[in-house]
Order: sequence, then structure tokens, then C-alpha cells
Amino acid sequence: MDPWQTVHVNGTPRIALDVMGQGPLMLFLHGIGGNRSNWHLQLPAFAAHFTAAAWDARGYGLSDDYVGALDFGDFSADLLRVLDHFAARKAYLCGLSMGGRIAQEFVARHPDRVAALVLCDTFAGDDNADARASRSQTVEEFVESRIRPFLDGADPAERAKTSAGRLMSPKRSEDALRRAVAASAGIRVESYIKTVRASATFNRVAELAGIRVPTLLLFGAEDPLTPPRVGEYMRERIAGSRLVVIPDAGHMTNLEQPDAFNRSVLEFLLELRARAG
Repeated sequence: MDPWQTVHVNGTPRIALDVMGQGPLMLFLHGIGGNRSNWHLQLPAFAAHFTAAAWDARGYGLSDDYVGALDFGDFSADLLRVLDHFAARKAYLCGLSMGGRIAQEFVARHPDRVAALVLCDTFAGDDNADARASRSQTVEEFVESRIRPFLDGADPAERAKTSAGRLMSPKRSEDALRRAVAASAGIRVESYIKTVRASATFNRVAELAGIRVPTLLLFGAEDPLTPPRVGEYMRERIAGSRLVVIPDAGHMTNLEQPDAFNRSVLEFLLELRARAG
């Protein structure tokens, strides 16, 4: 039996989360090819200190699909409902890749509802004045590489077998690869395509300097999509932020090096809580 409970936050769309532990709310936000299961190696470690919750974003996992195009503001509205469901005045947000962009969008809209940010293997958007800000692919390459196979009729489960590990370090374990494949195999094509297209135009570069909550930036040393230079760029713009680079990890640091990931994030958050008294 799983040690966490799956709960649903009512509304349109309904949002599913796996929840474990008691204490301040900490929300884990998955990447574009994942779901809440990507965080199952984190929930037990964080549950000793937090109400640790991993969501399925709208259109993913057990969360509902939705009608029409996607705007990143829709994710913020969903997150707000989640915080209210748990009666949380503030939450700690930990987002990887797309999840990190969702967290950036949310803190820009609702800074008073965020206790701290953990932004993992993500980026804020392109900056024409500094090439370090950009991921390794252009917008066009990003969209084409992710949706073309599905427009051509690819099956998500078959596609996951060959693509889920492509952004991971060669040093990743077989368990990490298995977990990534299992999550990617479950994507729903229509929602996934809408999410890719919304992600392609995301840009919160101008808002980085306005982030006033404690922020940890965590990147895999071997991340081929958002390499550590992106983290350096963000660290320079988010006042007081801290950058941690995880060795022997690619784009999915929490799956590839879960012990190092959990230790780094917990040290950061427990230090914050200790200072707050």
C-alpha cells in the first residue's frame, strides 16, 4: 500500500494530488512529460516536516482535461484552489522544468501566498541581452521535437520508451529511467500539445528581479536542456537566491539523484524555518 493518500481538489478542472505528512504545505510540480508520480521519491523524505503534496497539473494524470487553449495563468488559478483547499495561507513551491515555470508564474501573480521557491532545471524565458538565459533548444526546435511525433500519430507509451531518458545523465539508474518512462507513457496527447505550445511562449525574465521570497535554484550538472549556466543567470537576478548543482544528474535531478536532491532541498528549507523561529 502506498504511504501517501490521493486527494482531489474540486473545481473546473478537478485537480489530483498525492499527499503525505503534516505541517506547512509543500507542493511539488512536475515537468511537461511527467505527473505526480515523478515525486514519489520525495514525498516520504519531506513528509516528516511538511504536508508534502505532488499534483497532477490540469490535463495530466488523474486531474481533469479542460476545454480550449492553455494559458500559464490557468495553472496559477489551479494552484490557488489547491492552497485554499488545504487552508494554507502560504505554501513552499518546488517545481521542475515546466513545474518551475508554473511556480514563477504563481509567485508573480500571488507573491503573498508563497513561503519559498525551489526552482529545478527550469528557465524564465529567453533574454536577448544574455544567451545564458536560454535553454539549449530554440522555441521552434522545442515545439517541433515534442509535438511532431504525436501529430504524426505516435503512441505515448511507445514514444516514452525511446524519449523519456534522453534528457537524463548517462549515469542515471535503471530505476530512474523506469520511473521517467512510466510517467511519460501516461500523457494525454491533446493536453500535452496544448501545454507544449503554452510553454513555448512563456517568459518571466522581467519578473526575476521582483522575486522577494527565499529561492533555491537546483540544476543537474549534466542537464542538456537547461544547463547550470541558466541557473547562474537566474541566481544573479533573484536577490539572495542560492544555486546548487547536483553532480551526475541531467534534467530530472529528483529522479536521477534523489538522495542529493532531497538533502539539498531539505537543508535549504529547514534552515529557513529555523531562522523564522
